[in-house]
Amino acid sequence: MPDALDLNHIRLTGRPLIVCDIDEVVLEFLTPFRNFLRSSGRDLLPRSFRLHGNVVKLDSGEPEADEATSALLEQFFTLQDLWQTPADRVAETLAGLAADADIVFLTAMPPRHTGARRALLNRHGLPYPMLASEEPKGPIIKRLHDARDVPLVFIDDILRNLQSAQAHAPDCLLINLMANAQFRALAPEPGDGILKADSWADTAAIIRTHFLR
Repeated sequence: MPDALDLNHIRLTGRPLIVCDIDEVVLEFLTPFRNFLRSSGRDLLPRSFRLHGNVVKLDSGEPEADEATSALLEQFFTLQDLWQTPADRVAETLAGLAADADIVFLTAMPPRHTGARRALLNRHGLPYPMLASEEPKGPIIKRLHDARDVPLVFIDDILRNLQSAQAHAPDCLLINLMANAQFRALAPEPGDGILKADSWADTAAIIRTHFLR
């Protein structure tokens, strides 16, 4: 993991640690991204569990090239504060969990968009510290948690991120959570050692059971 990832602003206590992805977990992503695409004559079709290949032109139905889809995603992140909104009941659920645990956001968004995302999270009552990195998440979680002997939880919508955490922090409670129901139905089964949650209420119940064991 590169030295450029600065953890100095993360202040952890002796309490359990919840590491939480942002897009499709804390903030709605797929629905706002689809609305963003439609505003410029495109659409996102729920045909498979991926973005590239599923972004199409509305007038012809032809898929956008991968490079064009990546450019649209970059534009969306630049304008995220105009489009993205919190997932259902996330603010109150995390506030309740924060009474008993430290919470850190870990997003795969390019770090250059950190300022816009930080302002967006603060506006919606989600003030928890955030790390933005495009590196694998498992090593980052391991570095965050270090050798502390307290429960560790990681919540993400993408299987490879959960598997990365599983490999580098094997004692971590892993929860697969995704806001968009259409794409959630297309997602691969997470496999052994990863729990699925359908909502933030479900997620909180799983976490609290884990803390009380």
